[in-house]
Amino acid sequence: MRKLKLQVQITLDGYMAGPNGEMDFMVWNWDEALKQYVQTLTDPVDTIVLGRKLAEGFIPYWASVAADASNPEQEAGKKFTDTPKVVFTNTLTQSQWSNTVLATGNLRAEIEKIKDDKGNDIIAYGGSAFVSSLLEQQLVDDIHLFVNPVVIGNGLPVFKKGGQKQNLQLVQAKAFDCGVVVLHYQPKKE
Repeated sequence: MRKLKLQVQITLDGYMAGPNGEMDFMVWNWDEALKQYVQTLTDPVDTIVLGRKLAEGFIPYWASVAADASNPEQEAGKKFTDTPKVVFTNTLTQSQWSNTVLATGNLRAEIEKIKDDKGNDIIAYGGSAFVSSLLEQQLVDDIHLFVNPVVIGNGLPVFKKGGQKQNLQLVQAKAFDCGVVVLHYQPKKE
């Protein structure tokens, strides 16, 4: 079975975005070591799963980066553009993006189907609702929390209040010169 990884940017107090979806808290002056960490994380990935809201910005953004030879992130843009994507949606009936299919069924069933397919690792990106649902249903095998050095006090949480208790095992904690700390967890085997 394939492994589903989650890569998510968060604040120190556990929010993925401000109350209105603001993401201006993120540190983007990443040092080379953090860029290498992300490359190592994404190299074995051959499928990207996205929530619909994030997909609307993510897919066109990385396509434009991939097409811009002067952009220092062009290789990352090509990786994210060339990798097949599955967008989870309750509203779209047809994919508006190339190399992308829609998943409109039950989240658990759709993710399990993708995990059962032949291939390498899968990585998930999404907004609070999508990410929280993946975590709440315990569908993620590797959690990579990119903790930014900021507290915002209120916002959209990674882990919804009132959710089911989950025991996690710390695999690695790594601090980077730019101030981001990556916490890598896996579900603890009981």
